[in-house]
Amino acid sequence: MSEQNTETGRAAVWMMGAIVSFSAMAIAGREAGLTLDTFEIMTYRSMVGFAIVLLVLTVTKRWSEVKRDRLALHGLRNLAHFIGQNLWFFAVTLIPLAQVFALEFTSPLWVVLLSPLILGERLTTVRALSAIIGFVGILIVTRPSPESLNAGVLTAAGCAVFFALTTVFTKRLTRHEGILSILFWLTGMQLVMGLTMASWDLDMTLPDAISLPWILLIGLAGLSAHFCLTTALSLAPATVVVPIDFARLPFIAVLAMLLYGEELVIWTFLGAALIFVANYLNILDAAGKLGRRLHRSS
Repeated sequence: MSEQNTETGRAAVWMMGAIVSFSAMAIAGREAGLTLDTFEIMTYRSMVGFAIVLLVLTVTKRWSEVKRDRLALHGLRNLAHFIGQNLWFFAVTLIPLAQVFALEFTSPLWVVLLSPLILGERLTTVRALSAIIGFVGILIVTRPSPESLNAGVLTAAGCAVFFALTTVFTKRLTRHEGILSILFWLTGMQLVMGLTMASWDLDMTLPDAISLPWILLIGLAGLSAHFCLTTALSLAPATVVVPIDFARLPFIAVLAMLLYGEELVIWTFLGAALIFVANYLNILDAAGKLGRRLHRSS
């Protein structure tokens, strides 16, 4: 029991790192968005990430892990992530950061709906119920009306769909490839996509002394956030990690209030609570099935 508590404590520490990293990326994205468009932000972010991945592959001598036999699937995954990340960076410049995070948390629910179509997984009663609860949560967060349904809300909701597609394609890739191979093609392909979209009009803005530190922070925070989250999941079950991850919402809400004077809206927290319940139902359902399988096998 003490060893389990130690692992849980370590997972909580890593999750605090993920929360700080995700929040830092949101704030850096808003600041960089004052002078750069989202395609330019993604280009420079990918440059930073690609350089770090190349360095790690070279120093650790693990180039043999980079595979080239599923480039089409990598392309689909990275296109989905590129679109989702651009929508996310656009949303953080338009609407309260807490609202962006709340809508982003619906991504696992979209995974539930997309997995039967792409992975052939069965849509169970519990998963269908969780999707309905999550949808109610979305309605509470957005409170759709001609005034509230603006570009920021729509792009934040849209990014969750594309992040879900990213997750589904990643599940297929991880059956055959390791994290370094996935990160190599992620940063490399998105660098090409970013350069293409940012320079199509032959007017690409270079980072200045003010925006460059924010770009570097975005690149570092993006990698550290996912590294911390992955490490936490390797130490503790999702039933422990996910509730900690949802602490991102009040954390970013308080930061946004202090830095930008954003109002703490009760509807955002109520809707996010329902979205959390919906996600947690999925996790408990999956954990229960796993437990039953283990029990039958023993």
